[in-house]
Amino acid sequence: MKQLLKDIVIDQKSFLSSSKSVIRRFPEKYLYNEEVIIISGVRRCGKSVLLQQIRDRLPQKDYFFNFDDDRLGNFTVGNFQQLYEVFIELYGEQNYFYFDEIQNIAGWEHFVKRLYNSGKKVFITGSNARMLSKELGTYLTGCYIAIELYPFSFSEFLDFHEQQHLLGDISGTVARGEIQSAFNDYLKQGGFPLYLKSEDGIVLKTLYDNILYKDVMVRNQIVNEREVKELVYYTVSNIGKPLTYTSLAKVIGVKNPTTVKNYLEYIENTYLLFSLSKLDYSVKAQLRNPKKVYAIDNALVSRLGFHFSGEEGRLLENMVYIELRRRSGEIFYHNSGNAECDFVVRDGFRVMQAIQVCYLLDSLDTREREIRGVQDAMEVYQLLEGTIITNSHEEEVKYGDKIIHILPAWKWLHSSV
Repeated sequence: MKQLLKDIVIDQKSFLSSSKSVIRRFPEKYLYNEEVIIISGVRRCGKSVLLQQIRDRLPQKDYFFNFDDDRLGNFTVGNFQQLYEVFIELYGEQNYFYFDEIQNIAGWEHFVKRLYNSGKKVFITGSNARMLSKELGTYLTGCYIAIELYPFSFSEFLDFHEQQHLLGDISGTVARGEIQSAFNDYLKQGGFPLYLKSEDGIVLKTLYDNILYKDVMVRNQIVNEREVKELVYYTVSNIGKPLTYTSLAKVIGVKNPTTVKNYLEYIENTYLLFSLSKLDYSVKAQLRNPKKVYAIDNALVSRLGFHFSGEEGRLLENMVYIELRRRSGEIFYHNSGNAECDFVVRDGFRVMQAIQVCYLLDSLDTREREIRGVQDAMEVYQLLEGTIITNSHEEEVKYGDKIIHILPAWKWLHSSV
């Protein structure tokens, strides 16, 4: 095993080079503190490039190892010491460690804790939410900072295409038209860096297959491929619609709704899909209520054959959900029985935002329904302001001492830059 590890370290070192990406996605303040830095997110969202960017900004020599290597099938926690010895033999004693996809090795947290206790700085990436959170919560409490990485935001999308200047002076008609056009592209193309670079649908197909087969089915020893694929297809084709485990079980033809619940948990652990709960101050009711499902990136939705009615509206809603996750905070949907609001964002015990998403406010019925939904949430959670995000419409609706901001999506996204 030791000779194999030496071969792999040398092979991987030869592939390392300075990052050519100019898109900086890592907070400077985390470079020099003592905590272990955990960067988690879906496959191909840029975690490895981010590690390289961090390495470029730290002048000290270091150790790097990627555990997503098919030669490591027999690697166990007991081999970490051998890996450390290989590092020292090849490069001498160093203080910085970079581990890519370390969650593939059961018990990794023990080795990382030992490095932390000896004063080493460790950066880690992983693409399985449950495996990372479980180990971190039980063994590394107080020793780490966790950062979730997503495909490019709209601002990063503009950076990638060298269009950041569009966020400058947006007062003129031409400027607003240009940024609206860029947003329309982002809505469909999403933010996976490799796909944006290649514009090749095979990239997305390969990514989707790797997540489905390697990260969901193989890792969780699922044998029924049809059930999992149909579950993903149905949920993604019904983005933003209330779904229950019982109804989904009927759709994919399984007898026990618990099977569906388990499947969805496995899929969510890969960051491919996310479920959204209705806000209810009864925990039992919150667990029992229908969920809504959203996807990690619009490119996977729009380019892999997931088609549904009102596609632009669902894509916009999906994009807003992912952006809210980037901004953190607890996200729920609101349904009082009288009206529904797509998203309410809670900070601690208080709801701070009510957000409705509607691609076009093109009819009186639609306008009244969307305003009623956000008004209902504002009343229930005692908010003075609410937001309706549209494709291009902008205005303010005032009633009493309250105000609803109706904004084009690009302008709402710009507010977070």
